[in-house]
Amino acid sequence: MTTAFVSQAQAAKAVCPQLRRADRATKDAALRAMAEQVRTDCATILTANETDVSRGRTAGMSQAMLDRLTLTPQRVEAMACGLEDLARLADPVGEVVRGWTTPQGVHIEQVRVPIGVIGIIYEARPNVTTDAAGICLKSGNVALLRGSSSALDSNRAIVAALRAGLTRAGMPSDLVSLVEGGHEVTGEMMQARGLVDLLIPRGGKGLIQRVVTGSAVPVIETGLGNCHLVIDADADLDMALRIARNAKVQRPSVCNAIETVLVHADIAPQAIAALTDQMVADGVTLHGDPRAVALDKRIVPVTAEEYEAEYLSLDLAVKVVDSLDEAIAHIARYGTGHSETIVTNSVVAAQEFTAMVDAAAVLVNASSRFVDGGQFGFGAEIGISTQKMHARGPMGLPEMTTTSYRVVGTGQIRS
Repeated sequence: MTTAFVSQAQAAKAVCPQLRRADRATKDAALRAMAEQVRTDCATILTANETDVSRGRTAGMSQAMLDRLTLTPQRVEAMACGLEDLARLADPVGEVVRGWTTPQGVHIEQVRVPIGVIGIIYEARPNVTTDAAGICLKSGNVALLRGSSSALDSNRAIVAALRAGLTRAGMPSDLVSLVEGGHEVTGEMMQARGLVDLLIPRGGKGLIQRVVTGSAVPVIETGLGNCHLVIDADADLDMALRIARNAKVQRPSVCNAIETVLVHADIAPQAIAALTDQMVADGVTLHGDPRAVALDKRIVPVTAEEYEAEYLSLDLAVKVVDSLDEAIAHIARYGTGHSETIVTNSVVAAQEFTAMVDAAAVLVNASSRFVDGGQFGFGAEIGISTQKMHARGPMGLPEMTTTSYRVVGTGQIRS
């Protein structure tokens, strides 16, 4: 490992005890100071971001990625507000998950405690920098932030503001650090067992798989969002169209936007026509199976590979299915376990869908865009986990803690 990274990781480890001892008032004051400094440094942050965006545009970065990279005064203000929102949330550290007394009179409590040093590896979204730093701080964890090179200038400016805010609040600036360097540094983070307690990758399939399969440090997998919407035979078509439009068009570059609509054959003739009218009006290109194409010639043929990937753009796959079981089977084959939606007035269909679809979030008659830490009331989120361990779905403060058992007796011994 490089001396620079080892020094950073050791410094992060060294300040863990001070943060672990900090009470809620101390952490909340630090969060508010960080938010104030982000606002103070807004112009500096935006100037740095303009450099990143210009460099990305010159390099041919896709529009979806440019959208994720770009900061505006409104987005910077939202970053500051996110830190203040966290200060208003309950502190998860010290929460008693459960407690009981054994027949021998020994009292046992399972209590939430910090994880330690958390490394977050992410791509091209500088707003993640404040989210990750704030959530780590509030949950008692030290943050090592490894942003992508495409957002390097933005992240430098943001982390400088966060560290300055911590200093003003009387907290160690090493509670938040930006890890810089080439791809080899990501590899070093993955092998830093003993210095880094947990890694969370956020980004494309390549990054996530590299970290999940190659890390010696425990990993929480945040997943891709190949999300589906099923228009059931008993769907309210107007409702389905409103939900589909919101889930695709509002912000197509995010992981909880839908990528495929599965339409029951019984409602397909009217549903496909209405869906196409609406999506074309919004600038969306529909990619359909032969049955969908036969119903509306504005739909272009879909390839099998398109069912497997996120568009992250104003493109949407559409497929006609003969049954709810066929729709569920399609989701099982192509879905990434993120967010899956059905629109239906049938209680039986809704129950079948929620019971059989294996995903972090399963929605009935609601847009997948609700699958978000802020929308769930968690405050800023660290990501949306598609794994099946303790943290699944939007990861807020409780998901950023582990637990410890506190066992108190009055001299009991085991016989």
